[in-house]
Amino acid sequence: MKKILSIMALMMLLTMATPVFAAGTHGTDGHVSARSVGASLCSLLVWPGIGQAINGQTAEKNITHAVLGLTGVFRLWSFYDAIIDRQGGVWHNRI
Repeated sequence: MKKILSIMALMMLLTMATPVFAAGTHGTDGHVSARSVGASLCSLLVWPGIGQAINGQTAEKNITHAVLGLTGVFRLWSFYDAIIDRQGGVWHNRI
């Protein structure tokens, strides 16, 4: 049991930076505002995708963040994405 938990923790740490390596997904950064800070906290604490909905993103992006929120580590990327109010991104073949 201890080995399984150690392997799972290691895999979570290794996959945490995966969205950073997805080429072509940077989109256009918006402005950090009180709304984007609140949206990012919702994405981090409640569920990824909520912050993107608060920021007025497309339905595709909201659904993508919500589904990938099941992984757990995606919360940090969703938090970052919501705090800078990143507009756009790539849907097909990438996150």
